[in-house]
Amino acid sequence: MDKLRDFLKSWPGRILLILCLSPLALLGVESYFGGGVDPNQIAQVGEASVGLSEYQTAVNNRRSEILEQVDDASLLNEDVLHEQVLKGLIDRTLLEQQAGKLGMTVSDDTINRLLREEEIFKDADGNFSNDQFANFLRQRGMTKNQLFAEFRNQLSLDQLNASIVGTAVYPMQAVSQLIDLQLESRNVWVHRFDWQDYADQVKLSKNDIQAYYDANKDTLKSAAMVNLAYIQLSPQTIKVDDVTTEELQQQYEAYKQSLAADDERRVSQILLTGDDAKARADKVKARLAKGESFAAVAKAESDDPSGEAGGDIGRFNPSVFGGDADAVEKALEGLSVGDVTAPIKTSFGYQIFTVTEDNGKKIPSLESMRAELTAKAKEYKRQEVYADKVTSINDLAADGFSIEDIAQQENVTLKRIKDYRKENNKSVLSQPAVIKQAFDEFTIQDQAVTAGIEVGNGTVWVQPSNYRPTTTLSLSRATPRITQILRQQKATALALKEAKAVAAGIKTPADIAKQSVSLQSLGEINRQTTLLTDKERGLAFSKQAANDGVVALASETEAGATLLVGDRIKTEQQSPLSDMQRAQTASIIRDNLGQDQLQDYLDYLRMVYQVEINEANMANAQGR
Repeated sequence: MDKLRDFLKSWPGRILLILCLSPLALLGVESYFGGGVDPNQIAQVGEASVGLSEYQTAVNNRRSEILEQVDDASLLNEDVLHEQVLKGLIDRTLLEQQAGKLGMTVSDDTINRLLREEEIFKDADGNFSNDQFANFLRQRGMTKNQLFAEFRNQLSLDQLNASIVGTAVYPMQAVSQLIDLQLESRNVWVHRFDWQDYADQVKLSKNDIQAYYDANKDTLKSAAMVNLAYIQLSPQTIKVDDVTTEELQQQYEAYKQSLAADDERRVSQILLTGDDAKARADKVKARLAKGESFAAVAKAESDDPSGEAGGDIGRFNPSVFGGDADAVEKALEGLSVGDVTAPIKTSFGYQIFTVTEDNGKKIPSLESMRAELTAKAKEYKRQEVYADKVTSINDLAADGFSIEDIAQQENVTLKRIKDYRKENNKSVLSQPAVIKQAFDEFTIQDQAVTAGIEVGNGTVWVQPSNYRPTTTLSLSRATPRITQILRQQKATALALKEAKAVAAGIKTPADIAKQSVSLQSLGEINRQTTLLTDKERGLAFSKQAANDGVVALASETEAGATLLVGDRIKTEQQSPLSDMQRAQTASIIRDNLGQDQLQDYLDYLRMVYQVEINEANMANAQGR
């Protein structure tokens, strides 16, 4: 297992994982349009293609990877997932064709040499083992030629990627300058002008609104909406009956079994067999009662090979005793170290046991655990009822019952959301999975109740009605939105005008206190401060102040305008980063630049190789 884990960390192991999981090294969000490709394909990429089954497998694998990282499946945006996977597959196919065109390949000798260096394929003497290699292929259902072909393809892609990403240049001098920027600090004073304080000063005419409407008509659209009826269920809302004595006992037995799995008692035995086994066992028990050593008696009298070791049979394991396990467990129950059981008749003969070590805890009584066990039993019942109720509601939904009928029949509260939006949804059901189901074409057309959608630790069922698609707003309907936009724009302009006027009157530190507005002192800050927004941080260090002077800067912001006053910018004389850390920083920057270059190269390849998407297959694969 360790060898396999190490192999998967190596370059061929990583390649194999990539090949098995799906080619998802290059992911992004992008839309593709086209048609006219084979019905068994998702995309035609130049002379190559992306098959429907390949695409579906990649989607499923990627979905599983994401769900391992998130608790709530409803937070997964399926549309984005499909777009990301499709882009990754197309990007890979583009690079594969280009690598082939450029003659990038790897010889069998090179692959052989690299594989022979992998520990997973070596025997105990450290030599390459054909048997281990063959077993590796057999377990994965691959031939040697298939493995070599896949490795060759991936290594060719690596060559091409390296030739693009590895050419990114970012000199060390630029890295040092960037680091020095992060070490800058200055004293800053700030005043923010809220646009809403200027809104009453704004006057809008019909011509202003008409002009904006004419220039932005294409963006002034209504959101797709439905009226949503829904029911929601979670285990916490399920009421269950009190726990019975039988249910409590079942929980206790389950608890004891869980302890038995890690039984820390060490046990010794004496086994007596033959026709006189009972009589011999009684005599042995009497001798032990008088204080004779258990180990000595076991060595002298036991008919089991363990007698030679004083009867020691190691940690107690009930499975060793088969059908006699319950009888043995009962005999050992409550025994302390040194205590001896009475002779027990088993299928082996008569056995006498003693506990020689006990590193575990004694099993507490049911009574002492009553409260804990009652809670567990009640939660178990609640989960059972919840699962049954989810199944029942799903069955009713599948049979075509309305959400009202289901709510009444299952005694669940029916809730409604008017004007449930497809975009910019801020309702209590804003999860992507719920939105997708609510606006599913089939669901809307039939006004059907969806199957249960997992939301957090519960389940929700929705039924949409009164679907209203996205449409361009008329002038009258768009007027409130336009009015809000223009009022904010013009109020922001007024806020900025005043900020600039105040800034013009600040030349020296003494001028700060003389202004009509109060400026808050932030003290000495750097570019990493959280006291300013991203835009304000950039403004704060955009201009140097004169010696013994200050500089006043004003800029528009999301909230209106900000006035910032700063004294002279200072830079730490001694960088906290070592030469090695600077080199690592440079490497990270170059890698990022290289990824940008790779995306540019892929954009170029899309112009060279025609990409066509089978939209019908794409829609079917997405369940639309």
